[in-house]
Amino acid sequence: MKPDWDKLAAEFKDSAATVIADVDCTAGGKSLCEEIGVRGYPTIKYGDPNDLQDYNGGRDLPALQAFAAGLGPQCGPANIDLCDDAKKAQIKEFMALPAAKREEMIKEKESEIAKLEE
Repeated sequence: MKPDWDKLAAEFKDSAATVIADVDCTAGGKSLCEEIGVRGYPTIKYGDPNDLQDYNGGRDLPALQAFAAGLGPQCGPANIDLCDDAKKAQIKEFMALPAAKREEMIKEKESEIAKLEE
């Protein structure tokens, strides 16, 4: 898969909207991989850097190219204009909360996830 991944990265190297990158989870990138939930190798993640999703598609170059061609900015706080009205309202609601309340909510959800993973 690595040769196809490197070809894909080369194809998108000048893209202003899509970044194709890799991280060595066994060396300097270990803490990042732990933070974003990498549990096996190779793992492909995509989306907003603050909310990366698991990629479950094909691993050959044509499949990766087709998927990457559809990537770009997504709905989120930095691109609220791309959101539907319901998502805009949800984002505005969360952004209006004090930071301490958001942190508390995140910890609650992380605790729920940890319990489900046991």
